Amino acid sequence: MYIDLVIIAIKSPLYIGIYENEELVETLKFEGKTSETLPVEFQKVYKKYKIRRVLFANGPGSFMAIKINYIFLKTISTVSGIELFGVDGFFFNSNTPIEAMNGMVFVKRDDEIVLEKGTVESSFKLPKRFEVENYSKDIEPLYIIPAI
Repeated sequence: MYIDLVIIAIKSPLYIGIYENEELVETLKFEGKTSETLPVEFQKVYKKYKIRRVLFANGPGSFMAIKINYIFLKTISTVSGIELFGVDGFFFNSNTPIEAMNGMVFVKRDDEIVLEKGTVESSFKLPKRFEVENYSKDIEPLYIIPAI
């Protein structure tokens, strides 16, 4: 049986959702750096299941986590033929602020992501269903860089 994965790895903790028949059947949660955690945990899932599709949060968040996430998953997709989909991190936290740095947060208003002073009010949650029509084939990282 093929499964689908949802990966949220734009900041710690990292989440991996395993979906069978488009329903969430298992949630994995890991603390640590994306560069150290994602390859190890993905390999465990890859050995156990046949992965058909992967949806991942392509930003905003930690620049390094976004880069690692994108490069790792794009490589896996190219080598294994796994279909990739992207969606911004706001999809996983009910459109609430996402932590940036130095007391700043990323906020989404009218389909524009901006950086402003603020606090984080919620955490990420995996969707109950893998509804592919909600996701995009545009997987390019969302780098939101502050003005200098």
